[in-house]
Amino acid sequence: MDALDGWTRSEHTYDGTTHPTHRRGSGPGVVVIHEMPGLTAGVIRFGEELVEAGYTVVLPHLFGPAGREFSNADVAKVFPRICVSREFTTLARGETTPVAGWLRSLARDLHADVGGPGVGALGMCFTGGFALAMMVEDTTVAPVLCQPSVPFAVGAARSADLNLSPADAEVVRRRAAGGCQVLGIRYASDPLVGTRFDTLEGLVGDAFLRVDLDGRGHSTVTEQRSQVAVDAVLDFFAERLS
Repeated sequence: MDALDGWTRSEHTYDGTTHPTHRRGSGPGVVVIHEMPGLTAGVIRFGEELVEAGYTVVLPHLFGPAGREFSNADVAKVFPRICVSREFTTLARGETTPVAGWLRSLARDLHADVGGPGVGALGMCFTGGFALAMMVEDTTVAPVLCQPSVPFAVGAARSADLNLSPADAEVVRRRAAGGCQVLGIRYASDPLVGTRFDTLEGLVGDAFLRVDLDGRGHSTVTEQRSQVAVDAVLDFFAERLS
């Protein structure tokens, strides 16, 4: 059985870039951005939990395979391609990932279609910070960062970096001051997240809702799924999107 059975496949194009999308459900919109190595079965299952909770979920497919269970073999194949892709930044500091413009456009279109107070956005691991970059778009009102790991935590400066340009960081700060909260979830002993949660606290203060899970896990809502993490996401979306 295909993991994407029941999902409607489409495409979204912005500024000359096209990626496949998969959509399911009804209610307020949520964009779930998959982790490395691709749109895994675990990410799809998490999307289905959000559908069951009453949301219109869109899963963009940005890279890697779709519908397969997570495997280190897939990571080894996909990782080198991602590192040289012009759509992403992996080591640069003080830069917003280029794919953010595409994701913001996707959020605008989803909100225009389903209405409501705005759209939720959730990124994880490699794409964790992408949800924060989407907050620059006014229609994204519920950004969730699950174990954001880019730029790769090599050295203190990169470990603290939010994968945002100074201009975008200022927009995030202003939106947070205006009432837009940010949810961040990580395992407390996960070295891949670095110290960027501390940076985010410094940027937006009490608008950052931080969840530090016990242990050395990594994928908070998929491969090392924590019910505490999933419940925090569901509560956050219910409050912000209802």
